[in-house]
Amino acid sequence: MIAQGRVHKYGDNVDTDVIIPARYLNTSKHDELAAHCMEDIDAGFISRVKAGDIMVANKNFGCGSSREHAPIAIKASGISCVIASTFARIFYRNAINIGLAILECDEAARDINADDEIRVDFETGVIENLTTGKEYKAEPFPPFIQNIIEKGGLLNSIKERL
Repeated sequence: MIAQGRVHKYGDNVDTDVIIPARYLNTSKHDELAAHCMEDIDAGFISRVKAGDIMVANKNFGCGSSREHAPIAIKASGISCVIASTFARIFYRNAINIGLAILECDEAARDINADDEIRVDFETGVIENLTTGKEYKAEPFPPFIQNIIEKGGLLNSIKERL
């Protein structure tokens, strides 16, 4: 599985209230959540994001409340992968459950800039910055998590097995 796209870059401690503000939690429709993704930290995000783009952030991405709306909004906006130095534990689990690919790689998170074009190989964990030519190595997901992401989430993965 490969993802390739343009980078949307954020800093430390991007919390779930900024990813999807609480005032929009009255819906569970993915497209409505996506329409407001990141608007309090980056008002132009939704007009710039394209399917396949990649979000990069520093440490503690997804901190705050445990709402699964946050990774849903990111995935529904078109983001194919989030790379960060570290993730909040509950966000990490929620992202896997809904099939949003996420990778921890501190060096990549620090070095990669907004608007860089990057490619991510989920099988090997290699992150390639096509803009600078630099490569980074993240820990790849084990096969069972790769399967969850490929199937679009935990429930889809389970349904297929039954």
